[in-house]
Amino acid sequence: MEKDMEKVLQKAEVLIEALPYIQHFNRKIIVVKYGGSAMSNEELQKNVIKDVTLLKLVGFKPIIVHGGGKEISRWVGKVGKEAKFVNGLRVTDAETMEIAEMVLNKVNKQLVSMVEELGVRAVGISGKDGGLLHVEKKYADGQDIGFVGEITGVNPKVIYDLLEKDFLPIVAPIGLDDNFQTYNINADDAACAIAKALHAEKLAFLTDIEGLYKDINDKSSFISRITASEADELINGGYIGGGMLPKLANCTSAIKNGVNRVHILDGRIPHCLLLEIFTKHGVGTAMVSDADEMLN
Repeated sequence: MEKDMEKVLQKAEVLIEALPYIQHFNRKIIVVKYGGSAMSNEELQKNVIKDVTLLKLVGFKPIIVHGGGKEISRWVGKVGKEAKFVNGLRVTDAETMEIAEMVLNKVNKQLVSMVEELGVRAVGISGKDGGLLHVEKKYADGQDIGFVGEITGVNPKVIYDLLEKDFLPIVAPIGLDDNFQTYNINADDAACAIAKALHAEKLAFLTDIEGLYKDINDKSSFISRITASEADELINGGYIGGGMLPKLANCTSAIKNGVNRVHILDGRIPHCLLLEIFTKHGVGTAMVSDADEMLN
């Protein structure tokens, strides 16, 4: 009986610890970029959706921006094509673009269903809807990589309208150019652009790593908190490479353009989003502005 009471009291303490965070972030916008392993494992997928739904129910205004990576590659393989990447960007010919859009729409509606099942109203859109994401053709070191879009403009009206009507928006990273040609967009880029346009309080990247390391081979070099200028120093010093380089550049860009805080989280940890937002310790890397760091 005593042990049961201890467990109950521990739960109460957790809720009390979360209270100031709930108060502070009430009615604030949080953009969650969702992809990687957390998306391919059904159990983790459900946990992420539960987390985002809980954020909605306690007064946040969450927005999910999702990728489709491994699922797109799987379908490209089904039609006998080989997935090709240049600098981490998928080479997207017309047929691959068609497959990518089909898969992203499928994933989008699956996520909508999961949120609706938990009692929250969700609407799935792509960057085409309401002129949300305007793009131009993107090149990788001068190479033509097909229908891959560089975001040149964001019209967030459709998202504001959905938030105002109490919907949870779920966005697939597809955009249109001046000629209304469809382009595939890197989901990190899309999440970052949307967070900046909405002046989001938080932008959270769910990734396949624990967070940011100064040296990826040295686990003791983990960075739990960093300012945008410190991140720039790491980038310029050549400490950051591979897929983390564009992700970190997106983080610093978001901070410099009015997003209050950016989180890099390990999407493989169940409920990482709640742990990072509602507890003192957190579980990933938080990036803050230089001004915010001086206040703390």
